[in-house]
Amino acid sequence: MNTRRNFIRTVGASSALMFLPGTMLPFGYNRWDIPEEWVEAEISKGKIKGMRSAGVNIFKGIPYAGKVSGDRRFRRPGPLVAWTGVRDTYELGPPAIQGPRRGEPAPAEDCLFLNVWTPANDGKKRPVMFYSHGGGFVIGSGGSGGQDGANLARNFDVVVVQTNHRLGMLGFMYLDELGGAEYAGSGNMGLLDITEGLKWVNENIHVFGGDPNNVMIFGESGGGAKTSCLYAMPEASPFFNKASIESGPGVRMMTKDMAAKNTELVLNEFGFTKNNWKKLLEVPTDEILRVQAKIPFVPPFQEKKNTGGLTEPAVGGFGPVVDGIVLPNHPFDPTAPNISKDKPLMVGWNEDEYTFFAWERKDTEFATLDFDGLKSRLEPQFGADTPKVIEAYKKARPEASPADIFVAVSSIVMMGLGSVEIAQRKAKEDGAPVYLYNFGYKSEKLIPGTDYPMGTPHAMDISFKFNNEQPPKDGEPDRPSFFGGGRPERFTASHNMAAYWTGFAKTGTPHAEDLPKWPEYNLNSRPTMRIDTKCEVIDDRFSQELAMWREIGRLP
Repeated sequence: MNTRRNFIRTVGASSALMFLPGTMLPFGYNRWDIPEEWVEAEISKGKIKGMRSAGVNIFKGIPYAGKVSGDRRFRRPGPLVAWTGVRDTYELGPPAIQGPRRGEPAPAEDCLFLNVWTPANDGKKRPVMFYSHGGGFVIGSGGSGGQDGANLARNFDVVVVQTNHRLGMLGFMYLDELGGAEYAGSGNMGLLDITEGLKWVNENIHVFGGDPNNVMIFGESGGGAKTSCLYAMPEASPFFNKASIESGPGVRMMTKDMAAKNTELVLNEFGFTKNNWKKLLEVPTDEILRVQAKIPFVPPFQEKKNTGGLTEPAVGGFGPVVDGIVLPNHPFDPTAPNISKDKPLMVGWNEDEYTFFAWERKDTEFATLDFDGLKSRLEPQFGADTPKVIEAYKKARPEASPADIFVAVSSIVMMGLGSVEIAQRKAKEDGAPVYLYNFGYKSEKLIPGTDYPMGTPHAMDISFKFNNEQPPKDGEPDRPSFFGGGRPERFTASHNMAAYWTGFAKTGTPHAEDLPKWPEYNLNSRPTMRIDTKCEVIDDRFSQELAMWREIGRLP
């Protein structure tokens, strides 16, 4: 199995399962969001009403840009029209077109809404944490329960913002060569929507007690890849100051030629030609989803020797396009983007990323592998290099079982090699610092059908970094976390991760009281912060394994 390719193909579908809200009231209420009073604010387009709950002002479903349906499909948003009176903003806005989402409104083409959590609308200049959701480039929303921003705002005195933005075909259909100037940037509309959200923050966040001159962008999985692109985009550059790429290293994106071939594939599926491509503007959204489902969720990036990380994608899929304008270059290839040279960066991954995909795919076979079986599972991806891969991991981890080695190899290929590549290239730039991490808190929950624990799967970091792993209150029983398990130690690990992230948001240096100092990554000692109930700096982590990956050309 080609782990990288299969991961990229399935991340969109599986990410629907990443963000399972808890018990919900009307759209977007978490069980702790009980309104104590209504709060009004005046922003650039009119007055809004949100709610105050347990020390946090919450505004949901704020429109940040205009129409993207009808004649605006595949184009930049229409102007946002001001409103009169007071607009209610205490329920989520609709997410982008996709399947139904539990606890959220029905998806809609006009989906440009955002949510804000703040300790107070008091004029204070708090750091702003602007999050891009996961789900590859085809699903997800800024209203998912696990990434609720109330605890970060409440416990760490920051302002949290999350957007809905166009996804899939509607967000990343490359029509520049067919539509001309009117459709310039069409292959990156999803990213340009996020940029509109950043512009909204720059104009309005002071009303919510946030500092428009201290904005951190961050995101996990597909949100990490979006963040990688934003870090390299001239239009986004003026509106953020630092970034964090989490389990979603976007080293390379689609080229124009690949995107054009993908467009041709879509036209063929609909029975359209290049001469009548504008019929796409009339296609109902359910038909768009039907055709979209026939195409890989995001570009199935292939590994190429001597380049490493996310490299040349095959034709097919929807994702950002290196169009030379909106996204001038690949985000981190061949170098880190000079446009963000002076912006601090965090990048990293979870230690056991693959166990999420084993759970999602119902892969129980990996847990019973012997070494012959391990060789058979890895050979389709690594070919003649398979013995070198296995021997390197057996030598570096003499106590590891074949299943352990399979999880470790799959996890680092999915998310680790690209993260290390980004850290290396940012460090070589000799500008603002880069900080490399591994999240390592171990969940005791077993993968169904196996005796193998989840460990630290893909997406488990979401609820941890948002400080949503919290002790029960008011006599409630402790409800085990969906991935994180039921051990009370998870509350400490969640506090630690949230503390480092908010420390980075405040100063550009990940720091927290009573936690170890986190040194910037360099090409000599190569320090990595391992985040758990106890955090520790590990120099040149995975050195033996990474040496092997370099030897076989999977990492520069």
